[in-house]
This record gives sequence, C-alpha cells and structure tokens, in this order.
Amino acid sequence: MENMIKKIVDADNEAKAMEKDTLEEKEQLSKSIEIETKKIYDDYMAKAEEVVKRNDIQEAKKAEQQWEEIQGKHNSVHIKLDSDFKLNCDKWVDEIVKRTVAQ
Repeated sequence: MENMIKKIVDADNEAKAMEKDTLEEKEQLSKSIEIETKKIYDDYMAKAEEVVKRNDIQEAKKAEQQWEEIQGKHNSVHIKLDSDFKLNCDKWVDEIVKRTVAQ
C-alpha cells in the first residue's frame, strides 16, 4: 500500500514537472513567435517604405517632366503671340480706330 502511494506521489510529481516544462516551452515558443512576427512586420514595412520612396521619386520626375513640357508649350505660344503682335500691331490699331470712328 505504501509502495502504491509512493508511486502515485511520484507520478504526480512527474506530471507537475512535465506541466512546468510544457508551460515554459509554451512561453518560449510564444516569445519566439512574437519576435518572428515583429521581424516579418519590420521587414514588410521596410520594403513598403522603399517602394513608397521609389514611387515618390518617379512621380517627382514625372511631374518635373510635365512641368518642363508645359513651360515649353507656354514659351512657344508666347513667342508666336509676340511674332503675331509685331506683324499685325499696326493693322490691328488701324482696324480698332476705324471701327471706333465709324460708330
């Protein structure tokens, strides 16, 4: 009987030790998962930031190119208007005066 009680106590102590080991292992795995999750998140965010920076640079270049095209068109129109003005200034003034006097 005493031997049976000792076996039961020993089995209980062994079960408690196994439970303790299991809980410690669970805690270590939980920490490991947390660390790995943070690493994956940080890597993903770093890559996302890199993509955003690359896109910002591309968009800035695209905007600069569009601005230069607009400026070029503006300069062309300005030159044409100056040319038209120089060629037709006297004719336009004469026409304005003629129409004003005619009324």
